[in-house]
Amino acid sequence: MTPRRILVVEDNPLNLKLVRDVLSFAGYDVVEAQSGEEGLRVAQQDPPDLVLMDLQLPGIDGTETLRRLRQGPLGPDVPVVAVTAFAMAEDKERASRAGFDGYVEKPISVRALPGQIEAFLGGQAD
Repeated sequence: MTPRRILVVEDNPLNLKLVRDVLSFAGYDVVEAQSGEEGLRVAQQDPPDLVLMDLQLPGIDGTETLRRLRQGPLGPDVPVVAVTAFAMAEDKERASRAGFDGYVEKPISVRALPGQIEAFLGGQAD
């Protein structure tokens, strides 16, 4: 079975490398983007099974990128998970209202991340 494709949209190279390494080790096919605009292009060319989206991005932010992904290449069925250092309850609520399917806090837990991704995928991780 082909591995599930995860699009990681993250402008911080260290965070991007950490997530890529952890998810690749867990058996996922990881594709990357360092801006919302790049994330839109990558999703159009190579549709992912899940998107991990930093909220604070150069250019269009994560919320606007989510809106454009939903209108275009992804539609409503692909989970898009917000990733941010803002971990207050109202931030989680704001992400949920914006249409994100879930929330992962920074600093990212390398132990918890594969299980979080599997849960967002509905337990269907390969």
